[in-house]
Amino acid sequence: MEQLQIMGILNVTPDSFSDGGKFNALDDAVSHAKRLANEGANIIDVGGYSTRPGYTEITLEEEISRVVPVVERIANLDLGVDISVDTFRSEVAEAVLAAGATMINDQWRGTYDDTILDVVKKYEVPIILMHNNSHGTYESVVDDMIAELMESVQLCKDKGIEDKNIWLDPGIGFQKSRDEEIEVMRNLDKLVAKGYKVLLATSRKRMVKELIGTETSPEERDPATAATTIIGINQGVHGVRVHNVAMNRQIADVYMKLQGDL
Repeated sequence: MEQLQIMGILNVTPDSFSDGGKFNALDDAVSHAKRLANEGANIIDVGGYSTRPGYTEITLEEEISRVVPVVERIANLDLGVDISVDTFRSEVAEAVLAAGATMINDQWRGTYDDTILDVVKKYEVPIILMHNNSHGTYESVVDDMIAELMESVQLCKDKGIEDKNIWLDPGIGFQKSRDEEIEVMRNLDKLVAKGYKVLLATSRKRMVKELIGTETSPEERDPATAATTIIGINQGVHGVRVHNVAMNRQIADVYMKLQGDL
């Protein structure tokens, strides 16, 4: 098995739930990108649009102004990592890919603005389709999540995007109850079985907080987040999106070596 892909989170927003305001200055963002790469990140995911509970809408121009300078600086550093941008707007995708980004992470799985799929095809880069919807009601959360993601896969195929450039994310923290999220976590292998790369993004989220069972700061949830990384590895996910890269890199590599997978 290949080494688990670690996607390090770089939020360049003033209001993200875990680290809002820490890295929204350009030099701070670039320094953190260097740290993430040094700690073992394979991918750095730059986000300029917070979707925490109660988030504030921002204009297209504001999102572009936040992320493009960061992407340009990171690309010029040649850190040996892929540069992903967390956006669902095609105009932002076009701007960041032109600036040197190498992946798009779409939390609306190509359904908010399907022109984003044309942009991804134009640049021949991977896209992460995260499960999300506007209804949040399911007959079977696992089956419905997979069906909706496969609908988005078909949208990609219709645009000519190759299978190798399609990643799937089960969407922990989006339009699911805590019990539904746990059900998804216990059935990640069913999504993996569809044959696409799967990214697991649980880092510091409310599900992790509630599983801990006591009041914790976001940073205090990192060990429990690492437990979800192990669950993901056991079920065949290809990558995890995390704040604490060093912890998850070490835990993943040691665990996979003990299992004989590295």
